[in-house]
Amino acid sequence: MKRLRWVFRQAGPLLRLLALGMVLLMPDRLLAASSAPPAWAAFRDSFISADGRVIDAGTPALHTTSEGQSYALFLALVAGDRDSFERMLRWTENNLAGGDLSSRLPAWQWGRHDDGSWGVLDPNSASDSDVWIAYTLFEAARIWHEPRYAVMARGLAAQILSLEVADISGLGLTLLPAPTGFHPAPDVWRLNPSYYPLQILRGLAVASNDDRWQMIATSAQRTLIGSAPRGYAPDWTLYRVGHGWQPDPDTRADGSYGAIRVYLWAAMLSAADPDSVRLKVHFAPFAKVVTAAVAVPEHIDAMSGRMSGDGPSGFLHALAPFLQVSAHDDVSRRFASAFRDMADARPTEGYYNQMLFLFSRLWLDDCYRFASNGSLIINRVCP
Repeated sequence: MKRLRWVFRQAGPLLRLLALGMVLLMPDRLLAASSAPPAWAAFRDSFISADGRVIDAGTPALHTTSEGQSYALFLALVAGDRDSFERMLRWTENNLAGGDLSSRLPAWQWGRHDDGSWGVLDPNSASDSDVWIAYTLFEAARIWHEPRYAVMARGLAAQILSLEVADISGLGLTLLPAPTGFHPAPDVWRLNPSYYPLQILRGLAVASNDDRWQMIATSAQRTLIGSAPRGYAPDWTLYRVGHGWQPDPDTRADGSYGAIRVYLWAAMLSAADPDSVRLKVHFAPFAKVVTAAVAVPEHIDAMSGRMSGDGPSGFLHALAPFLQVSAHDDVSRRFASAFRDMADARPTEGYYNQMLFLFSRLWLDDCYRFASNGSLIINRVCP
């Protein structure tokens, strides 16, 4: 027995050295994947298929959207999970962009057809996804030193500028939701404020060395404020030349599943961003509503402020960063902390709620930040 204990004591340091050697020899991609934040790892294992498709299991056709692919690509970059990044990028390019993201905008929806076959369900693109993909590719090229990503990003950014941007009288260069379907009259344009994360637009201006993206960011900032006169963001808005922003007749100024992202993107702006304070002040009324109700409404009328429904857990997570950056005294700071705890206590189900949770949680845990010029800052030491 004494000899056996001696053998194990002597083997301890040797085993530790062997383990260290295995780690040092492990490929960088495996190291990154194994050290990814637990929140990302849980999402990856639950929602991303082996071939790189983000699946919305809550839809009958098991949809995959360009939105889901774009968000997951960004979060994989933040998590340092290059293996998942490559798989998702390959799936996106092959299945949504006809095999070439640098020359073709990705279709926004893919899934199971009525006849049981699988493929693109709607070939129209979605510009919010497209700008996130282009931005993420530029940042991945810089962070991972991979020129191939930059080539794809430049081609995709050029396609966006060519097909999804219009020079609107009185508004300037403006990002449209898609190439077709959002110009109902010669003087009317249908826009989506949640498609305008200013840090992403600024980052594209820097990475592509194209000032048109700064012009688009200026138009976007005007729409964010102009479409929300009372400080409540709508899902959709109409811009009428000569008259400005008006309620969208289809959604009737409702602020809900799309608009909740407006507050999240605004919260994540760098404090040095010229529009950070402006947006925090402008959307402060919504923060006050949430503070008074100790809940996030599922719907709020952007014009009247009338609220209805109880927002899902993803809404709570999406708003937590905004409450944190808007906190100006001990009371509001304590509420922001308690609000985060309340969000954590609610079950987070479904693809979209999980996405909002991930963006919020990784930001609150200091896993990433945006510089004032939009560049991504990643903290590899995060929970």
